[in-house]
Amino acid sequence: MNFYNHSTVIIVIKLMKLVLLGIQGSGKSTQGNILSRQLNIPYLSTGHIFRQIAKEKTKLGRYIKETINTGILVPDEKTIEIVNQYLSRSEYRNGYILDGFPRTVTQAKRFMNNVDKVIFIKISDKEALWRLLYRNESSRADETLPALKKRIEMFKKYTIPVIDYYGNQKKLVVIDGEQSIKEVNKEILRNLGKQLIKNHIASWKRKIKTIIAIVGLPGVGKTAAAQYFKNKGLPVISFGKVINEYITKNHLSHNEKNHQKIRSKFRKDHGMAALAILNLDKIKALLKDNLILVIDGMRSWEEYEFLKKELPKINIFLVGLYADKDVRYRRVSQRRERSELYGKERDINELFTTNMGPTFTFSDYLIKNNFSEEEFFDKLEDVYRSIYFSL
Repeated sequence: MNFYNHSTVIIVIKLMKLVLLGIQGSGKSTQGNILSRQLNIPYLSTGHIFRQIAKEKTKLGRYIKETINTGILVPDEKTIEIVNQYLSRSEYRNGYILDGFPRTVTQAKRFMNNVDKVIFIKISDKEALWRLLYRNESSRADETLPALKKRIEMFKKYTIPVIDYYGNQKKLVVIDGEQSIKEVNKEILRNLGKQLIKNHIASWKRKIKTIIAIVGLPGVGKTAAAQYFKNKGLPVISFGKVINEYITKNHLSHNEKNHQKIRSKFRKDHGMAALAILNLDKIKALLKDNLILVIDGMRSWEEYEFLKKELPKINIFLVGLYADKDVRYRRVSQRRERSELYGKERDINELFTTNMGPTFTFSDYLIKNNFSEEEFFDKLEDVYRSIYFSL
């Protein structure tokens, strides 16, 4: 259910720092994501941060994973250190919406980030259990009835005092979370409008138009990344589509020999920036109505340089995707279509004859995609936030 849209003209609230508190199942993440769009500030879940760190093959990653698995809270000092490190990133310079922090009074007292308002989304224990056990039909091992009851007890023990702490500071807004999603959102905005927005500088601003160009060898996950961004409502142009369509139209087989032949033909006719030239009109048309455009499969450095020259007022971010060779080859071989387009010859053609090497090396962001789709999407989300909220 969407209560916002991707408009080219949006309202910007300068330096708004919000905290969302509530028992598990209260709808914090739902409201956090909605408010992020409405107020144009990033939403940050500390649970997401810890899950990300727990996946890392580092000393800190192992420590966080072991701590989470035991069902206890990450110690205050370590939590504050990690959250402050995240909030030092450029995408949080104009504010943020924090979910799941502070969880203790110690964290609240030592968190020196000048929180503006704390929104407590209040629901009953019964409603929380109903949502988590029945409505969501969760299959997570840590969401059994005893485990959920333990989380509720921990929330009351550690976080209710935090709510009282911010109440005494006159920063607390209490919202009835048992209303519909839409009504909860309206009530939050209504309270912010009265108590917070009037005290901040609100201005209408046209965001800088942006292109996210995905770069990488076959099998790194370019199509999956493009689909991820598409699911966010961003338009996607596949640079390789013109080659695929040409081969299909002319009843040719999708093998490396034919693909290389057609790529060479296009570049002979239009130069090394051929795919950018052939897609330029479509790119311009989509940028008229969208803040961000995604290019699936930019290759040559000349394509990048051509678009920089033709679109001087557009930000272009290169997102390089990497995966080990055996992982890439296995993925491509399992495709339903064009499953033969992989191997050493294909890699060499992509890197040298299309001049992808400099484009990939010059990437603004580099994502390693060797493991699960969930981990890959988490990394893409971090890149998206960094780009969107840094403009």
